[in-house]
Amino acid sequence: MRSILMTLVLCLISGCGERAPSTANLPLEQVPEPVMKVAREKLPHVTFEQAWTTPSGNYEVRGKDKDGKVRDIQVTPSGELVEVD
Repeated sequence: MRSILMTLVLCLISGCGERAPSTANLPLEQVPEPVMKVAREKLPHVTFEQAWTTPSGNYEVRGKDKDGKVRDIQVTPSGELVEVD
């Protein structure tokens, strides 16, 4: 019983897997070209509107597809794909 309680307390303290906050909003013009190239290739029907750097130093770019669905992509500064949402 005590170990279950301790596990719950640790989860609450650590945030239970919450996403790390962004560190800096960027104009799209300041996003490196290798990042935007990967974003355009992987999400060709998305109009990108926002970008920011993550705490790990990657770039996250967000936009909407033709149906209005919000799409995110995370790319390293050198252009390696990390995640597509």
